[in-house]
Amino acid sequence: MSFKTILRLGRVSNLPTVWSNALAGAVLAAGLPTASWPILAAAFALTLFYLGGMWLNDAFDAEIDRAERKERPIPAEEIGRGTVFAVGWALLAGGVAVGFLLGPSAGLAAAGVALAVTLYDWLHKKTPLSPLIMGTTRLLSYVLAALAVGHLPAVVLAAGAGLFAYVVGLTYAARREASNDLGGIWPLAALAIPLVFAAALAGGDPLALALCGALLLTVVAAIWRLVRRGPGDVPRAVVTLIAGISLYDAALIAAAGLPILAFIAAMGFALTLALQRLAPGT
Repeated sequence: MSFKTILRLGRVSNLPTVWSNALAGAVLAAGLPTASWPILAAAFALTLFYLGGMWLNDAFDAEIDRAERKERPIPAEEIGRGTVFAVGWALLAGGVAVGFLLGPSAGLAAAGVALAVTLYDWLHKKTPLSPLIMGTTRLLSYVLAALAVGHLPAVVLAAGAGLFAYVVGLTYAARREASNDLGGIWPLAALAIPLVFAAALAGGDPLALALCGALLLTVVAAIWRLVRRGPGDVPRAVVTLIAGISLYDAALIAAAGLPILAFIAAMGFALTLALQRLAPGT
């Protein structure tokens, strides 16, 4: 098992969006943090959940990948399916443990993330409702980060609902990646919900509005690729939408009046796209 195989199994290029989720959830809950360690711990737990979910995704999909995605590590015989299952479960268990170290409420939220991740990996090829499960994992990411700093105000749940809608839309597109055929376009309307929420929360803040504009351009560019459906357009659009998660996080943080932290979150967009050369994000 090579280091490159480990990176590919974990889809590590998408991790910056997980870290920006942790930052946004904490900022929305408590404003400027007085201590960084709960946010770092939440980000670490979410990292374990993301990596574990990606490993389990390949383990559950191994038979399908042997027919449709033979280049993936398990069908390419770079690693055994049993090993991938074992590592995936261990990563999820680690994430739950870190959650409980942050407190009982954060621990329960962490357990919810682990459950949602498991359900998605198990069922995503079996039910059209799988985008809703994936959206739930990101909503709960906000909840976990908020509870890590000791608060869960309504704004976190509202912002999480916006993130839920965004991820539902992009997951719908991702489900069609292997065929490079989008099908109906109407589920992509969910991508507009976080734009409306972020713009409303921004008020007149110039940076927050600029980040909303950047997210809008990102969504429009991705939808253009999805509608055009040229060779490779669907996977490129999906990666762009995944990176856009960090722009949503950044807009919310800017609206909270923390421009430096908003800039850090926005860097997740560029970093996610740049890391695609290291390990594909889909």
